[in-house]
Amino acid sequence: MGFMDNLKAKLSPAKDKVSDLAQQHGGKIDQGLDKAARTVDEKTKGKYSDKIVSGTQKAKDAVEKLSQKDGGTTPPAS
Repeated sequence: MGFMDNLKAKLSPAKDKVSDLAQQHGGKIDQGLDKAARTVDEKTKGKYSDKIVSGTQKAKDAVEKLSQKDGGTTPPAS
């Protein structure tokens, strides 16, 4: 077994736990991200609004991907 195989085997339980937490608390995580984004935007007086919006959306997408039970794939749109 190679180094990466050992690492994946050891991190698998943590990934499962994070996935479960993301599923259970996804709404609260999104609210926290929005609140943090608003605070940072206010502190920077809107100077970096576009970057903040972009980063917030990427973080929300990552949470959504983590919360998927089937390995992070998104179901096809119907």
